[in-house]
Amino acid sequence: MAKKQFIQRDISWLSFNARVLQEANDPTVPLSARIRFLGIFSNNSDEFFRVRVATLKRMIEFSESRKKLNMHLEIDPQMILDDIQTIVLQQQNEFNRIWDGIIKELKKEKIFLVDENHLTKDQQNFVRNYFDEEVRSNIIPLMIESLPQLPYLRDKSIYLGIVMSKNSSAYRQKYALIEIPAKANGRFVILPSKVGETQIILLEDIIRFNLPHIFTYFGFDHFKSHIFKVTKDAEIDLDSDVSTTFVEKIEKGLKNRRKGKPVRFVYDKEMDAGLLEYLIRRLSLNRKSNIIPGGRIHNFRHFMDFPDVIKEKSTRRPAFTHPELKSSMRVTDVILKKDVLLNFPYHSFNALIDLLREAAMDPDVNSIKITAYRLASNSKIINALINAARNGKEVVVMLELKARFDEEANLEWKKVLEEEGIKVLLGVPKMKIHAKLCIIKKRKGNTTVQYGFVSTGNLNESTSKVYSDHCLLTSNRKVMADINRIFRYLENWRNGTLPLQACKTLMVCPNNMRKEIIGLINREIKSAKSGKPAQIILKVNSLSDDFLITKLYEAATAGVEIKMIVRGIFCPLLENKKFKKHATAISIVDEYLEHARVMIFHNAGKEKMYISSADWMVRNLDHRVEAAIPITNPDLQQELKDIIHIQLRDNVKARVLNNELTNNYVPSDGKKKIRSQIETYNYLIKKNIATSEVSRH
Repeated sequence: MAKKQFIQRDISWLSFNARVLQEANDPTVPLSARIRFLGIFSNNSDEFFRVRVATLKRMIEFSESRKKLNMHLEIDPQMILDDIQTIVLQQQNEFNRIWDGIIKELKKEKIFLVDENHLTKDQQNFVRNYFDEEVRSNIIPLMIESLPQLPYLRDKSIYLGIVMSKNSSAYRQKYALIEIPAKANGRFVILPSKVGETQIILLEDIIRFNLPHIFTYFGFDHFKSHIFKVTKDAEIDLDSDVSTTFVEKIEKGLKNRRKGKPVRFVYDKEMDAGLLEYLIRRLSLNRKSNIIPGGRIHNFRHFMDFPDVIKEKSTRRPAFTHPELKSSMRVTDVILKKDVLLNFPYHSFNALIDLLREAAMDPDVNSIKITAYRLASNSKIINALINAARNGKEVVVMLELKARFDEEANLEWKKVLEEEGIKVLLGVPKMKIHAKLCIIKKRKGNTTVQYGFVSTGNLNESTSKVYSDHCLLTSNRKVMADINRIFRYLENWRNGTLPLQACKTLMVCPNNMRKEIIGLINREIKSAKSGKPAQIILKVNSLSDDFLITKLYEAATAGVEIKMIVRGIFCPLLENKKFKKHATAISIVDEYLEHARVMIFHNAGKEKMYISSADWMVRNLDHRVEAAIPITNPDLQQELKDIIHIQLRDNVKARVLNNELTNNYVPSDGKKKIRSQIETYNYLIKKNIATSEVSRH
């Protein structure tokens, strides 16, 4: 049997979610954040099953097409699914243990989750009234036994499975189903409580309490009810019908997603055995389906929005205006003079909104072109672009309709933008537009001036508060020329990729980024073989591209020093006796989501440094439009390098990424404790103060 070269991608991803679970288990993390991490873990798990498990199941069904799919072919997908099932059950047990501990912590804070069996008389009256006034109109009870087939079950919903009987004849049982209307009513309701206490009831328990009221017509007097949920295949398969427009295909794909096959069935382990057997049979599940017993509560993703009732000091540090942008000058005027590196969430995202607002009002600006992947629900970015269009500017928005789970939201944005006369680009078939780019053009005298930005993160003011990203504001002519080329391609993709091939400053996928990265690695290999210093520092969300991992193996074998910060999927096997220099990798999971991508190559002392939207994955490098921008200003290079080195020294929230996926924390070894997100904030605050003092003098 051939020696394993890589960690299997899906197993590595589960290891990342285990790191999220570690945060929920950490007693030093504020209680509200621990609950939120359980919600994140649950949400991540749902997406994993919708996408990755669904892909593995399709691989089994269509094994003859396996070679076309990006999977490690030496591993049987059924074996991976078996491993996933084992790991998921272990993680579910750990999740339940952590949640039990958090319940005890909440009780110490006099916060109680109360179920339908433990209500006072006043609370019972409140729950009856709340149900009649707020909930009843949002539920449709279904007597499922009388239906020829099980009704459509929504992927992101939870359901109450109900067994009803009469005391006069316990054998005459009936089954019913109620979808919990969490979207309409919210999941949590605060009950009338004693002074100094907070008592919370879940929406499903309000419905449970009212079951006799709901089914009074049938004369049942005994009810058993249990929560379950079904996770479905989330892939959108776009057909090749040339007569169907791209938007119609997306809409059709969204409708088909409703019909997706179940890939996971999660249920209350106390569920009535007859009802459980009935549901499994009607859902066509079998012993190889992911049937996962759990506790009473499901869809923990809602717990990301747990009521703000915990009295604790906020650890959130307020974002601040970048020191270069604090003067009375407009953001535009600063960028036309110098590059500015924004580091979110430490620096305020308002700089980007202000930049677009200024462009919208500037009579000399004649066009704005921008890419959008995931937008905030009430996007200030979109509002600024609409204002620009109303002020007579040409506005072009590349709106990625294939942004997974944001397709419906982006279809709505398409309608809004087009109603305002904005030109909306809808992407390229079989390609996602993931680059984060903006270019603004204005007339200044007889010349055209261009400026904008390249970012590692989405143009989303909501997520910018919790996602750690970099964004370079620049008016560099060579960069602007390349952004123009990318938009020329996006507007006329049918004419081929010549504009992308012509990019000279930006690394661009799918054309030259992979080739450029290989060239930079080869240069480090050459230096190492010549006995000269050679180093690669890499920060990405995910590292799973086999070819680039093999190049890193080659570099380590040649003696190149390799240091990596990888938040999520990590497929290299780093413990290798052939490596002349020990390659190291850490993963930082903390209050903010580490989302930035950074590449630093020693380059014989003349460091090459890039920020990018692309992870080192096949899908990013070969099937997406991505952009990496070089950081060339010496001061900004030093700033970026300082931030990366702070992260590399993290010994509080960093975990060692090893071959065994043990997720051990980086040992402090008696050294000063460094929590990189706090240290980065302090570092940037000091720079802010220093810059302000210089400008005052």
